[in-house]
Amino acid sequence: MYALIYDEFDLAKREKKVISVHKTRETAEKALKKRQRKLDRRVWECHTRIVWVYNPVHEGDTITPNSFDTWAPGEKIPEGDRVPDGD
Repeated sequence: MYALIYDEFDLAKREKKVISVHKTRETAEKALKKRQRKLDRRVWECHTRIVWVYNPVHEGDTITPNSFDTWAPGEKIPEGDRVPDGD
């Protein structure tokens, strides 16, 4: 299952709050766009990202990095996301 999580990208804050839960990446992307419009911010200003969650979770739950990943097992990763940023 996919989830939107609140993530300030602060390594000291390992726990992430689940904002919403979705069956597909497409519905999670729609929810993220809706959140962007609601907050009137760009995606990186929302501190929100889509993750694949290994175990069932609910809105409002707190999860740690060992319980989620950026991509679902076997999911096709877009070409631009295969190379890390940097030199």
